[in-house]
Amino acid sequence: MMTIKVGILSMQRICNYGSFLQAYGLKKILEELGCKVVFADYYPGECLVKNSEGTGISRKAAKVKDVFGVKASLSEKIKFINYKRRYANKYLKYLGIDEGLHYAPNADLMVVGSDEVFNCVQDNPNVGFTPELFGVGHTASTLISYAASFGNTTIAKLEEYNVKDKVTEWLRDFDAISVRDSNSGSIVEKLTGTSPEYHLDPVLMYDFTRKCEKIPRNVSEHNYLLLYGYSGRFSEDECSAIKRYADKKNLKILCIGGIQHCCDKFIDCDPFKVIAYFRNADAIVTDTFHGTIMSVITHRQFVSVVRSSGYGNSEKLTDLLERLKLTDRRLSSFSDIKTLLERRIDYKVTDSIINEERKKTYNYLKRFISMR
Repeated sequence: MMTIKVGILSMQRICNYGSFLQAYGLKKILEELGCKVVFADYYPGECLVKNSEGTGISRKAAKVKDVFGVKASLSEKIKFINYKRRYANKYLKYLGIDEGLHYAPNADLMVVGSDEVFNCVQDNPNVGFTPELFGVGHTASTLISYAASFGNTTIAKLEEYNVKDKVTEWLRDFDAISVRDSNSGSIVEKLTGTSPEYHLDPVLMYDFTRKCEKIPRNVSEHNYLLLYGYSGRFSEDECSAIKRYADKKNLKILCIGGIQHCCDKFIDCDPFKVIAYFRNADAIVTDTFHGTIMSVITHRQFVSVVRSSGYGNSEKLTDLLERLKLTDRRLSSFSDIKTLLERRIDYKVTDSIINEERKKTYNYLKRFISMR
């Protein structure tokens, strides 16, 4: 039987654990289905939204300045900076990629996704307005997306920045479109007149906790609250509320992914050990999509902070909690943190949803692999 070569065009080089794990999860699913997998790179386009931090060295300097503005110890700030500086060299090898960039690799099937590959109206120069993230220039005979997201890009933003027609044209070139949230589905349907398929993120769909042997059984830390989010995203008032709860429960506050004002210790570890830290946590507070997912797959007590201001996460995170029947995990006020974290979560319904969605994911991908 001929081995199918599949390209994944995703956010695999973005330096955060969620981006890594979704890329790794999709790769492993495709390999289970008998495919040879290669990752495709893209040329970041010009940002439609201008960032006051600038690009290149000036942006990196602004990021470092922001880190030093966080009220954590100097040693933990330095650990975070070293984590960001060394991330690519230490962890991308687990995806089978190196520093060499590979554009439009030869493949039978190109899969765009998962993650915010369609989030084209944003100010991140690592992404920008990039046609390749919509499959432009690929060389595969079949082009599909898997659990792709527009993030906080909306129809109104596409119209405001005069790119709606271009995006429409690109979407119509797909042989099939799969999205992970209702905002993305609504955009696809309005632009193309066709309803996309819906699938959950690969970090939910690949059974990491049972299949991934790279996840250690235990971690050295005990009795801790895990705070997972981008550096400085939790305000001083929010961190004060988190610390009051942790102190009452005699829990240290471990930060992963970013440094925060209430950080007792910043953890720099490989992406697989991150899942072990989630699994061992007494409580979890997060304001990220993948932080919520890792809380769910490890069956932890957690709360998710949904934000509509700033970069915003309301479109994707609200949708995720609704799909998993976990809307009561949304933390609207930090005065409720104790009540929510101590309200036991019954994961039976959520697990049943995930199991059914896994069947849908494997069947969707099988459909296009069997066409070869």
